[in-house]
Amino acid sequence: MPEGDTVWQAARRLHEALAGKSLTRSDFRVPQYATVDLTGRAVLNTVPRGKHLLTRFEGGLTLHTHLRMEGSWKVYGAGERWRGGPAHQIRVILGTADRAAVGYRLQLLELLRTAEEEGAVGHLGPDLLGPDWDPDRALANLLADPVRPLGEALLDQRNLAGVGNVYKSELCFLLGVTPWLPVGALPADRARKLPALARKLLETNRDRPVRQTTGLRGHDLFVYGRAPRPCLRCGTSVRVADQGDGSQDRPTYWCPACQAGPAPAMGAPQRWRERYPRRID
Repeated sequence: MPEGDTVWQAARRLHEALAGKSLTRSDFRVPQYATVDLTGRAVLNTVPRGKHLLTRFEGGLTLHTHLRMEGSWKVYGAGERWRGGPAHQIRVILGTADRAAVGYRLQLLELLRTAEEEGAVGHLGPDLLGPDWDPDRALANLLADPVRPLGEALLDQRNLAGVGNVYKSELCFLLGVTPWLPVGALPADRARKLPALARKLLETNRDRPVRQTTGLRGHDLFVYGRAPRPCLRCGTSVRVADQGDGSQDRPTYWCPACQAGPAPAMGAPQRWRERYPRRID
């Protein structure tokens, strides 16, 4: 599942494959950009911003993409077979003399002026893997609405950029609280610990092929994807429930013994949602 570390890895692959080279192939397979041709333009760089990717070209253009749940960028050598999916799932191809970068199932793809990047990613909070990382600002953002459930606050990229559904569940487990605990109820010592812990998890995993949060051989994650298997710490069955607003529910995992706080209240009104437009990515 693409999260901040996954996107960081994708940006590195794209940058290493394309930066400093001129495009010999430019193929946009979305109606809005079907006539766009970037052939001959040099690729300047690719940088991550939270879960967003910005690929910049000479002449002041930027390709802004987001992997969402199922998207991916694959890089292939000359003559190598493409294995990222069927051809109808390809959204864009950027080719050089010796490499082809192929974007599959990209649910957000837009070409914009580099000078206008702020309009696409300016809403994001401090990037856990970026040069703008500011733990104090990230914590202040999270605590701005104390009644908001912690899991939803962590997923809101306007608070801090890079946490996805896997890290949401794992962070809450490591903090010893459920994702439904109101942010304001998080004990002060754990609240202070949260930004540094989130950054440590992403930094540790940005160079790993398999995400790991436990440090235990044979067990990559504490709770995510483990229901109803036993908790690695106490043996209680891990539970799973949806968390979201109904339109973007995310499967959320927790241990009812190791994590203090409320469990999901099925059907209960959650009035904090009325204050948050759904642009959390």
